[in-house]
Amino acid sequence: MAITHALHTVLGSGPAGTALARELVRRGHPVRLVDRSGSGPALDGVERYAADVATSAGARAAVAGAAVVYHCVNVGYHLQVEVMPEIQEAVLDAAEAEGARLVVLDTVYPYGETHGAVMTEDTPWNATTRKGRMRAELDARYLAAHREGRLPVVLGRSADFVGPGVLNSTLGGAVFPAALTGQPVPALGDIDLPHSYTYIEDVAVGLATLGEHPDADGRVWHLPTAPARTTREILALVEERTGRPIDVTVVAEPRPFGPFDETFMAEYAEMFYQHTEPQILDSSAIEKAFGLTPTPLGTALDTTLAWYGEFLAAHH
Repeated sequence: MAITHALHTVLGSGPAGTALARELVRRGHPVRLVDRSGSGPALDGVERYAADVATSAGARAAVAGAAVVYHCVNVGYHLQVEVMPEIQEAVLDAAEAEGARLVVLDTVYPYGETHGAVMTEDTPWNATTRKGRMRAELDARYLAAHREGRLPVVLGRSADFVGPGVLNSTLGGAVFPAALTGQPVPALGDIDLPHSYTYIEDVAVGLATLGEHPDADGRVWHLPTAPARTTREILALVEERTGRPIDVTVVAEPRPFGPFDETFMAEYAEMFYQHTEPQILDSSAIEKAFGLTPTPLGTALDTTLAWYGEFLAAHH
């Protein structure tokens, strides 16, 4: 890919935005990483920038000079239905005014309950939950903005994240520290159902690839995701790697556990179907179109356990 010197601006400095900023630097792009504080560890080649992209002025300042804008902003679960549409409006207007392309990090929420059917880009959007309907409405608006010629837009959908820096995932801060220290490991719902996880570095590679390929615009793509395994199989792989038996606590219905407090679980309850039916994401379209291969789950678990080992050492 030809190296361009046009600015790539990443909105949101969570695990996905941070991994994406690093990936874009590796590819030779100047990168601005935006969040409300503009603080955080220095990242080589990345300009940190403070702006509130839920406001029109903040979004315009954040994307000034950008050729490609990546929307990786998320907000607290209990605020999403209210705040995500405001962010969308500000970001769409700002990117359009700047003449930038917009790459949106998205979830599988719009599909709703699939009853175990494999999710492809052609799966109908049948969400019935508040958050699922909100995400589907946002996505319809993004694609409409593209169709109407306001600006080029492309969406990259991810399953639940796993990887270094990923704390707030069902395969995150409640699982790895407990597995490494011999504490009970919570597992949601039916642990014998296959459940897709997208490795955070594959999220970054997928989004960066979409950011470099205008021919991808105007549609939804599933980001590279390794074949789904059951939660039980994943925990067995973790057990092999830590050399410690895992004491699994099955959380059969939504209740607070680990880093997930009452506020979060009250909001997450409507999404709990994701753990009582198979969640299988097919990413063959992006793999074929752009020659991408998802990181094998074993490799993802190796790097994730190594990161959590360092994380625990630093926090004790």
